[in-house]
Amino acid sequence: MSSLPETVEKEFNIFFKKTKTSKEIYEKTKPLIPFGVCSNYRSLEPYPIYFKAGRGSRLYDADGNEYIDYNLAFGVLVAGHMHPKLTEVVEERIKNGVILGFEYEKIFILAELLKKRFNIDMVRFSSTGLEATLHALRLARGYTQRNKIIKFLGMYHGSHDFMLVSTKPNIYAAGHVKRPAKVPSGPGVSKAALSEILIAQYGDLESVEMLLRENPDDVAAVILEPVAMNIGVVVPSKEFMKGLRRLCDEYGVILVFDEVKTSGKLYHGAEEFFGVKPDLKVMAKAIAGGFPLSVIAGKKEIMENYGPGLVPHAGTFNSNPLSIDAGIVTLSEILTREAMDRTIKYNMELVKAYEDILSDAGVEHHVAYFGNSATVFFSEKEIRTWHDFLRYQHVGKWWAYFVAMMNRGIVPTAPGYDEQWTVSVQHTEEDIQKTIDALNDVAPLLAEKIPDFKIIEAF
Repeated sequence: MSSLPETVEKEFNIFFKKTKTSKEIYEKTKPLIPFGVCSNYRSLEPYPIYFKAGRGSRLYDADGNEYIDYNLAFGVLVAGHMHPKLTEVVEERIKNGVILGFEYEKIFILAELLKKRFNIDMVRFSSTGLEATLHALRLARGYTQRNKIIKFLGMYHGSHDFMLVSTKPNIYAAGHVKRPAKVPSGPGVSKAALSEILIAQYGDLESVEMLLRENPDDVAAVILEPVAMNIGVVVPSKEFMKGLRRLCDEYGVILVFDEVKTSGKLYHGAEEFFGVKPDLKVMAKAIAGGFPLSVIAGKKEIMENYGPGLVPHAGTFNSNPLSIDAGIVTLSEILTREAMDRTIKYNMELVKAYEDILSDAGVEHHVAYFGNSATVFFSEKEIRTWHDFLRYQHVGKWWAYFVAMMNRGIVPTAPGYDEQWTVSVQHTEEDIQKTIDALNDVAPLLAEKIPDFKIIEAF
């Protein structure tokens, strides 16, 4: 770290001293678990940070350090850590069994809540976002009797082979802006997946239309995050979203919204903002307050293609009572309209503070936001695509920001320069002010000459 400014190097040394127990745990863990983690996205250099507890808006690491948490398990915990109402319901459910082997009597209650809130006809329950996107795409293929799927460069839809294409290619592999390359996300991704996936440029309707013209009878679905959250936060134009709807109608293609994240950003999800209704949408993360629940949802004429002898969909833990009860209380009593609006209000306070403080410090930046989430890009230009991100995001400055905020008791985002922060219903005005105070302290460090490094790994 000798090339770092002295003040920034000091921050890294403080961080290493604060997290000695994490280093010790890593040394014990890495001979047993590759890289010491059970998700590649939790791997950090020189070692991951291990945590032991979360309560309210707070997170506690293995060394006992307390943090105000804006990672919130990559956006899962909009309800915050173990909300009292959720804890009460879950404790009662555990006494009566967490899995029954048959369908649970309350599944229709959660289905009705989801139908009313997210403007859908029918649902099927699974456990993870990965499962939801996998099953939604299988359903689209079954309904249309077509095979190809259009996805967008830089977007992540879970770690199944058909979606592990061009998720995070490096600048040398990403391809042309108008015709992005197909890049497997690593060894082991099926070559067959590459033949079925087409890659478009996010926000570029011409890029999508070109693929549809070239494959007029072969495309089953277009899948996208309505707001790209694997590139920090990138909100496309409403015209782009309406154009996608028009193209999908014209070519008989199923439009799939991956709302694993955005279903927890606004009360009614992305449809509330864009005014565009997809054919299918998948939801997960925030909707069950921290318990594993995902939803495949959409139009009746498509969803009715699930069933014995029809499109396959199964899972031992689907609609387990613990997750269903968690989902019911989360959507009906915790993530209410009032509570969601409060998270958005607090988020906008953070957005304004970031803009003001970083501007006053002379730090090149751009803050992007959607609902109760936002991100700060340390870039000279606005980020609209994965190509932009690779070219302009100052990764070295981002890591200095992350470490310095952690040293001041703030987990400012997920530990990745392409992630975002989220505000929960348990964050307070005091939390927001402490975060702003920390940023005021950190901003002068970010104005120093910090070396950048290019993103060369591909996921």
